[in-house]
Amino acid sequence: MERRAEGAWGHAHVSSWGYACFLTVNATSTWGGIFPFLPLEFQTAEVTLTFFLAQALAFGGAFVASMLGAYCFPHGARRMLVSLSAVLVFSGSACLIAAMYVTAATLLLVAGGGVLLGIGCAGLFMLWQRYFASLPPEPGNLRLIVGTALAPLVYFSLYLVPIALTAFLVPLVFVPLCGLCIALSVREMRTDQPMFEDVPRQHPRVYRQAVADYWRSALCVGSLAFAGGVIRGIALLHEEIATVVNSASMVGSLVSAVVLLVLWYRMSFRFGLTSVFRVTYPLVITGFLLLPFLGGAYLNLFAAFMYMVFSLVQMLMMMQCAQVSRDRGINPVFIYGFFGGIAYIMQSMGFLLGWVSDFVSMGGREWLFFVAVVSSWVLGLTLLAASGTLFKPLASKGTVSADPIEFLPLAREGEAAIVHAGEEAASRARWLTDAGERGGRIAEKRGEGTTDARRGVGADGRCSAGGDRRCGAETESRRGVREGRCGTGAADPERPLPKARRNRPSASEDAGVIRDRTSKQCRALQERFGLSSRETEVMELIARGNSMAAIAERLVISENTVRTHAKHIYTKLDIHKRQELLDMLHELDG
Repeated sequence: MERRAEGAWGHAHVSSWGYACFLTVNATSTWGGIFPFLPLEFQTAEVTLTFFLAQALAFGGAFVASMLGAYCFPHGARRMLVSLSAVLVFSGSACLIAAMYVTAATLLLVAGGGVLLGIGCAGLFMLWQRYFASLPPEPGNLRLIVGTALAPLVYFSLYLVPIALTAFLVPLVFVPLCGLCIALSVREMRTDQPMFEDVPRQHPRVYRQAVADYWRSALCVGSLAFAGGVIRGIALLHEEIATVVNSASMVGSLVSAVVLLVLWYRMSFRFGLTSVFRVTYPLVITGFLLLPFLGGAYLNLFAAFMYMVFSLVQMLMMMQCAQVSRDRGINPVFIYGFFGGIAYIMQSMGFLLGWVSDFVSMGGREWLFFVAVVSSWVLGLTLLAASGTLFKPLASKGTVSADPIEFLPLAREGEAAIVHAGEEAASRARWLTDAGERGGRIAEKRGEGTTDARRGVGADGRCSAGGDRRCGAETESRRGVREGRCGTGAADPERPLPKARRNRPSASEDAGVIRDRTSKQCRALQERFGLSSRETEVMELIARGNSMAAIAERLVISENTVRTHAKHIYTKLDIHKRQELLDMLHELDG
């Protein structure tokens, strides 16, 4: 476990530190209630309102424009505009600094800085999302979590620098450093994936289905962003609150990332954004309803809590969008633009509510009553919509519910490395002892003594897994299934198998629920080889004799995406075609 942790942190060094620098830049400008490293006397009500209105509109609009652009002009969306995004952020920061000295054009410079920072930060978010989505689930999520955990450390270290220098340090050092880290990280991106190769307009049903399945999740994120926007609007009117929200956002990032990382190292689990909303809903709505009665110090605590929640949800939103891109072959810019557009437009609406609430009274009562009533109404409607009681679920031939975020065991890779270091030789000798006998029987049954290596994925379910194979010999992975071992290495025979995960609704008639022997066998392979839920779906449909086209039609994804999933499945199982998969399933009963 220690080796695995060290390797994970070291391997994610460039990307995680770059993302941490980016979150630090956000915390100093777009996320908080104030600019923590600009003089407070400069941050008048007129200045802050102008900036945050301009920034919020530009930020949310950039997400919507990115979503539409990725769908209509996918080739343009593939370009890595790192320099352009970094220049926009730098120029926005420069406008804010210039506004302090050019008093004749203060508001104009502040508004321009808000627009430039909004568009630039949205562009950098898109670039990071594309990068994390292009990676396999484990390293992608891990690098994102580690970067989120490192961001507060970088942010609070700025307080060690004289404040007169910090305002210049962010645009001159952190912005270029973030751009450099992105440029270095994207070199390892694989663009030969369906999410980048498929043209969205050629698969409109796939994209419509993704929107139909995930609009509730996006609405839940948007509702919590709305609540965070309300707190931001209030913070701008009350200096004692404004100084809290920036630090609270960073503390929330640290706590949520560390807790999630610890849980992930201890167990495998999965959850959806709607579940996160249902858990946080009672706490958030109770907090709003208590505002009129407590106020004062309580308002500071509630503001800190809301920013901590929003930091967690923002991180999970990126993970959810990345998984949708991998599982369904959706352009990551499109799906992240869809989620972000809803979230940040609702955040802007919340910001306006918090701002105007100080000027509204209800029957002579305190303004916090107005905030509590409207916020509770929005959160309540979102809960009804998310639970499916306000709108009926859309019937379709595709997935009946949004796929949850999946965290597979992190220990697998570490165990395999340990085996490779010392135990693999002895285990291989023991495995090859049985290979001749069982390989002979398998060859006799199939009428073949060898397997064809490196076959491409076709309509019959064949796929290249690479590598030469001994004639008539059983693969190590398959033998590990028979002996109860993980296929990635010789695990301890006494180590218990991972805890079975809860099944979910599926596009396949039998993939979501164990209804027969094939379904049960596929669940067993999923647990032992670390297959994702979507890979298990595809594997089961292949085992039932479905063609690539039939699977694509059933799951509402492209055939290219199905072939990619099949390739990953066969690679993990160390097999090359459907018949070998059927043999593995049969061996589970032996």
